Amino acid sequence: MKPIIFGAKGLQLSNAEAAFFAEHRPAGFILFRRNVEAPEQVRALVEQMKRAADNPDALVLIDQEGGRVARLRPPHWRKYPSGSEYGRLWPIDPDLAGEAAFLGARLIADDLRTLGINVDCLPVLDVPIPGADNIIGDRAYGMDPTSVMALGRAAAQGLVEGGVLPIIKHIPGHGRAMADSHLALPVVEASRHALENHDFPPFRALGDLPLAMTAHVIYTAYDDKAPATTSATIIRDIIRGQMGFDGLLMSDDLSMKALSGSFVDRRASVLSEGCDLVLHCNGEMEEMEPIAIGCPEISAEASRRLKTVLASLAPPTAPFDRGQAEARLAELLATRA
Repeated sequence: MKPIIFGAKGLQLSNAEAAFFAEHRPAGFILFRRNVEAPEQVRALVEQMKRAADNPDALVLIDQEGGRVARLRPPHWRKYPSGSEYGRLWPIDPDLAGEAAFLGARLIADDLRTLGINVDCLPVLDVPIPGADNIIGDRAYGMDPTSVMALGRAAAQGLVEGGVLPIIKHIPGHGRAMADSHLALPVVEASRHALENHDFPPFRALGDLPLAMTAHVIYTAYDDKAPATTSATIIRDIIRGQMGFDGLLMSDDLSMKALSGSFVDRRASVLSEGCDLVLHCNGEMEEMEPIAIGCPEISAEASRRLKTVLASLAPPTAPFDRGQAEARLAELLATRA
């Protein structure tokens, strides 16, 4: 098995994609809007992916946050609120806000599990500051670390209770970035004090969760040359050290313009500097081939972490009434000060 998560181009695997995944056996896959048409089609695609990789336990990821980041949409799936809609409830009543965040994630988990998707790229733990790039924006639960960590925890619990694993992102924090890392490399020049008291606390608080995704962001207070994704200093001292995160650490997408160099170089840097898995999303074979060819097998340490992640994946045990949960969520979201 190779320490890679790949995307695919369409609604089903092509013969070339199936052969490629069979040869390289990625650890997992990620789905996007281009891969989604209807429930039966998504289920079939997920099964195709797992068969191709000869791995029934493959991680299958999706970005289903709610709001503007939602790969599953009406008419087959319900529309979910953005993180900021839960955050709006926080000053009214923190307990109600937490209940709403939990229910939203629990309902998402119910959607995903029936499709064979076992990982959601949620919760977003970034804490924006005024003037930051809107790439995070209303995806965040709030603009203070206390509400973000509490609502992020509630959302993570909702996913876990629904039998889906959460990913905390974008560790150690994308909220202060003045550029969209899809398009450019953000450089954050904040002090260590500012980062450790504003940006990092939600990730420290949720460092016990099983999966995390890195930020393609430079933090000059710690490393003025490499973004967190390829910075051994930040991964070792901040993510693994200060934050105590011992889960499975994956990069954000390798095709984002924040990263430079060839795809071979990007993959090599990500793995050598401390990430367990590389993520590549767009399904372009001319990019996937250099990432996979010559990639070493998953390391012993990453394999240990992956086994721990899979062991934490369990079917729902608590009774769940979807209609009741939807009604209660609607009631909570209608709350006004």
